[in-house]
Amino acid sequence: MIRPRLRPLCGVLIAVAVLGSAACAASRASSPGGPAFVSPSVSEQSEPSESAAGQETVASVPGATRVGTRAPVVDHGPRTGDKVALTFDADMTDGMLKNLRTGKVKSYANLRILDLLEREKVPATFFLTGMWVQRYPDLTRRIAGNPRFELANHTYGHAAFTADCYDLPRLPVDELAGDVAKTFTVIEPYGGRQTRYFRFPGLCHDPAALDALAPLGVTVVDGDVVSGDPFAKAWQPLVRAVLDKVRPGSVVIMHVTEANAAMTDEALPHILAGLRERDLVPAPLSEVLAAD
Repeated sequence: MIRPRLRPLCGVLIAVAVLGSAACAASRASSPGGPAFVSPSVSEQSEPSESAAGQETVASVPGATRVGTRAPVVDHGPRTGDKVALTFDADMTDGMLKNLRTGKVKSYANLRILDLLEREKVPATFFLTGMWVQRYPDLTRRIAGNPRFELANHTYGHAAFTADCYDLPRLPVDELAGDVAKTFTVIEPYGGRQTRYFRFPGLCHDPAALDALAPLGVTVVDGDVVSGDPFAKAWQPLVRAVLDKVRPGSVVIMHVTEANAAMTDEALPHILAGLRERDLVPAPLSEVLAAD
């Protein structure tokens, strides 16, 4: 089921413009009647199509949709079975890069999260900004080299394409397709489990933004479980935020940007334990959305 229209962001306010940057959304209102889902099989392409990125968009790639039509929006997968998707955003802005260059911030890459996921053999999907990939190429190779991890698109420089989006830097909507296409081009050489999934910074989008993505044949992924990890001061609220709302088919939003989400690695072991207690199993996003 594809969400027919968008509602404005609302809910828990997160701290922004901290460390010269901003993180992704902390909350968003669900659509009327509850969140919606769309399976990767929604793609109507029967033949490869040339995208604005200069690459072929193929129906077999997870998240691929018909080029030239408004991008569908996903909140979660079917509410059956036992699978949930753990997704991690890798934000990067010009301000964050400046913080790294000046030594104000040590790292926007939380290695402890990757270590835990690898050690426990936990599948995950990473929404990467192009700037983060270029700043951390070795970590991107590490993510791409893990067959349990999927790679998705989170814009090039974590800019907003609507007004009033958590003080994020803003680009005109007519630059959206080029920005997202550039990011696919940056990510593609790393191989691994590539997708056509895309997440807006701050989860901020409107019909104009979705129409702007039409040339790219992507699926927009929001999520139905928001951890609230950006700038969190303790790990316990993150665990409660996830475990209180997670259900079969859920898409959980977290971050791998260490300095901007310092508690995520501490919360993650408890989140994984809570999922096991609920008989829920992490799976790649594509599998959660396609679950029967």
